[in-house]
Amino acid sequence: MEIEGTGITQQKASGKIVRHEETDFSIEEKSDKTAEDEKERFESAKEEARSQLEEAAEKTGEKSEGDEGDIFKAQIQFLEDPQITSGIEDNIEEGITAEAAVRKGFEDPISQLESQEGRMKERADDLRDVRDRLISILVGEERTNLSDIPDEAVIVAENLKPSDTSEMDRSKVEGLVTAKGSRTSHVAILSKSMGIPAVVGTGTLEGLKEGEEVLVDGENGNVVVDPSEEQLKQVKKSEKAEVIRERVATGDGKKIEVAANVANHEEVKQAAEKGADGIGLYRTEFMFLDREQPPTEEEHYENYVDALDQFPDDRVIVRTMDIGGDKPVPYLDLEETDNPFLGKRGIRLAFDSEGEELFDTQMKALLRAAASENGSNLGVMFPMVSSVEEFDSALEKVEELEQELEEEEKDYARPELGLMVETPSTVQMAGELAERADFLSIGTNDLTQYTMAASRTDSEVAELQNPLYPSVLRSIKQTVEKGRENDAWVGMCGEMAGNPQLTELLVGLGLDELSMSSGVVPGVKSEIKEIEQEKSSSKAEEVLQVSSIEEVKDLLD
Repeated sequence: MEIEGTGITQQKASGKIVRHEETDFSIEEKSDKTAEDEKERFESAKEEARSQLEEAAEKTGEKSEGDEGDIFKAQIQFLEDPQITSGIEDNIEEGITAEAAVRKGFEDPISQLESQEGRMKERADDLRDVRDRLISILVGEERTNLSDIPDEAVIVAENLKPSDTSEMDRSKVEGLVTAKGSRTSHVAILSKSMGIPAVVGTGTLEGLKEGEEVLVDGENGNVVVDPSEEQLKQVKKSEKAEVIRERVATGDGKKIEVAANVANHEEVKQAAEKGADGIGLYRTEFMFLDREQPPTEEEHYENYVDALDQFPDDRVIVRTMDIGGDKPVPYLDLEETDNPFLGKRGIRLAFDSEGEELFDTQMKALLRAAASENGSNLGVMFPMVSSVEEFDSALEKVEELEQELEEEEKDYARPELGLMVETPSTVQMAGELAERADFLSIGTNDLTQYTMAASRTDSEVAELQNPLYPSVLRSIKQTVEKGRENDAWVGMCGEMAGNPQLTELLVGLGLDELSMSSGVVPGVKSEIKEIEQEKSSSKAEEVLQVSSIEEVKDLLD
């Protein structure tokens, strides 16, 4: 039996099911204490909750590759939210217990967040987490946690809150399965950072029984109950990949650069440890989120120089701010739109009055970083470029900022300049863009979304979020050909690049570079060494001739 959902990691794992259920707290409604006494209990619980959240933030930061501990720092802000706090105190004045007041006080804020879209909707899980933490402290009952689980466990739950995930013993957890959740949910973010294969949004947990063997396929978004010996053998093979420090080539000598996707300093270090050939995608948008003020030019500069120093002999590609749309920034007054994926985001925001100053600050830091000791390895790419005019405007802006740095008497240099290929319009204009750019980097997540007209965050159309559709594969091939014709190298930094089962196909399509989550770098490098370029090219040509995704899958199998 198979259950379908949304795959979060480009990995597979198998193990025995451990069902996780939410704690059902016993709450007394009517209080036999004074309102002042109940308020004092509430304040005491808040202090204890703050202490626990600070500890959780620290522990999560140690376990994960990135800044996922900031999830708990954001929860502390919810804990101190004056609107929520005053509502709870008003409830206490009605003569109910502090725990009952907390439960009632969080109802409206949770409903308000759930009525929104994208990342804001996911914040409702944070509120539930804070609420349950407070209630647990007030009633003196331990919440159900995942700190004591058997080895080789696959956690199965209706949903997992951030605290559930942070408490897990990573050495014992093989995979995660949740009925709810999406690619942007906290369980998805944390599982990806911690390198745990996960499938979310299955809609049901029926048929997933405690102690039963399952295979969690984070690549295809499937949960296989009672997998075959052959399926388990394939999983064990992928788990054994050893770190390969040197660059790799196919059996007949075609060199392929295997880089890593990162978002912060810790992930840069992780990439180096996993043997990545540099950074293929530095996601700088995370520098702008979850803070009250934008990063300064010096903050930007220090981050980029640090990454370059970690890879003194390898290329480091930094993506300029990909904010706006589905990644709101608190200090920008951006209007909410019905469809943020089609709105003002990426490079579009860089030329807008709201985002221009942020872009200029970042770009000046990048130009300065290009003049640092290892700056000759720096590349900069612009996201969401959908026309030649947009890329030309970006190049003109770079020239303006170089002039500003000249006047400020600061050292600078011109890095490699490229763009993300994420829309069908960019594919159609790939030749003209490659004439102007040093490189093109294909973002298969968005390219698939826009080609198939299927939102990445909508579980109802998750089956269309598959880059193996012929239209997407032909777009990749067209981009590679146009890049080669115009002396621009072509890479890929979407999730597709990190799937070892697709490595032969991508090599056959002619890509020069593949960039992925650092955890799968060893597996992809190992696959490349087993590939024959000529054979993979023939297979790719065969795949490009078929007209359905099922035919593609049959050929690849």
